[in-house]
Amino acid sequence: MKIATWNINGVKARLETLLTWLQQAAPDVVCLQEIKSLEDNFPGARIEELGYNLALNGQKGFNGVAILSKHPLDDIRKGLPGDSSDVQARYLEATISNGSGAVRVASIYLPNGNPVESEKYGYKLGWMDRLSEHAKDLLKLEEPFVLAGDYNVIPSDLDVHDPAAWADDALIRPETRTKYHAFANLGLTDALRACHQDANQYTFWDYQAGAWQKNNGIRIDHLMLSPQAADRLRACEIDRFTRAWESPSDHVPVWIEIAA
Repeated sequence: MKIATWNINGVKARLETLLTWLQQAAPDVVCLQEIKSLEDNFPGARIEELGYNLALNGQKGFNGVAILSKHPLDDIRKGLPGDSSDVQARYLEATISNGSGAVRVASIYLPNGNPVESEKYGYKLGWMDRLSEHAKDLLKLEEPFVLAGDYNVIPSDLDVHDPAAWADDALIRPETRTKYHAFANLGLTDALRACHQDANQYTFWDYQAGAWQKNNGIRIDHLMLSPQAADRLRACEIDRFTRAWESPSDHVPVWIEIAA
């Protein structure tokens, strides 16, 4: 099963890009972030024409997550548990079965948190705490699951072209990294790092200052695997070529192959 994550940065603005990539890459499951669309306005018909079932957690103008699957979507859950007052559309979870096995998949759009002096950073850290608590509950099930998405976290200095330039950013602050590593250390596997240990494995390049042309990137899009999913991991790659397409997202797809 090929499972991908991609912050599409506006599904209506990037629909043709998305459709082209879906046809070329042929993933079984895709977790999208920043669809920036209400569910009723999501351009699902053309995606469904390619054989995908849809699960959506939309929001007008910003945020919003989706799961596209060539297999049935069951037990769909919207929203991250732990705060009933949180109405931001940042989490979506479903179980996917391909006939020979099932895997639980979540599409995650973790808060950016900038500026760090604002309440946005507290919201980010609190959201990370909630994600860790939910991951603990999922791990108790002893089932394969993949928590995929835009984490807005640069895990290590290997994952950024210039650590000093990002030192005060919410994506790299010590508090952010501490919570992220505590989350990972629950027993999760970073799929990209399980397959590739070298630097310059970036998933995001800003639109400004020629970041793409200079390869001034960061890695903030991650697929985190339960032990049962990690045992089935066969490959993990970054489709960085999409960043060079016309009117691209500032993120690129990351995908894994897991055995059935």
